[in-house]
Amino acid sequence: MRTKTVMLALALAGCAAGPRIDERQRAYLGSAAVPSEVIAAELAFARLARERGTWTAFRETATDDALWPSPGWVNVRQSLSGVPDPAQAIVWEPDSVTLSCDGSFALSTGPGTYPDGRKTRFATIWQRQDDGRYKWVLDQGFDLEAGYAKRDMIGAQVAECGERRRGRPPRARRGLAWHSGQSDDGSLSWATELRPDCSRTLVVRARRNGTLEEVFRRASAPPPAPANGPAPSCAA
Repeated sequence: MRTKTVMLALALAGCAAGPRIDERQRAYLGSAAVPSEVIAAELAFARLARERGTWTAFRETATDDALWPSPGWVNVRQSLSGVPDPAQAIVWEPDSVTLSCDGSFALSTGPGTYPDGRKTRFATIWQRQDDGRYKWVLDQGFDLEAGYAKRDMIGAQVAECGERRRGRPPRARRGLAWHSGQSDDGSLSWATELRPDCSRTLVVRARRNGTLEEVFRRASAPPPAPANGPAPSCAA
């Protein structure tokens, strides 16, 4: 099943995150999780960075209210407004995706490499938009684990469903503090603890065996202090 998922994702990667759907299709489809759609969105995001520039890709694939740590929480599009793309792109690819049962939100994660050779593990929360496409609302980076070995396949898992709601899925929510949140059906949740020294811990949980179980945890050390300057502070 995972092999089929990845092959389909590669076929879909030519579009940002699948075809647009009209209102009648949306009502008919209801809520469903399709891992290949999230994989396709992530692969297209990475390809866009290589072809058109890193920050261009981030601006075009994020929602208007998407956040990232820099080192405190900032709006991605506002922080990148007018910022030129670097000469060399950050290169990354997903190695795992986890979706809520209804497909409203998903976590994608995988290794990345900065132009200076530094390795990272990204963790991105994607939200399905009203047209059926996925855009991301939260992006974070962590040190890549020591001894990382590339996987043969992209892992995919879907949270256990509770009581399924029939009919039209709710509209995509906007204007929330996306550093923590949950899917529309509550089967996937994530929470980021941002400490006063700007160190972070992200924990993602998915419903398994009737409860929310931890499926992802990563921590980031405090960012280094700039030369001849004070250490960054994320105190409220």
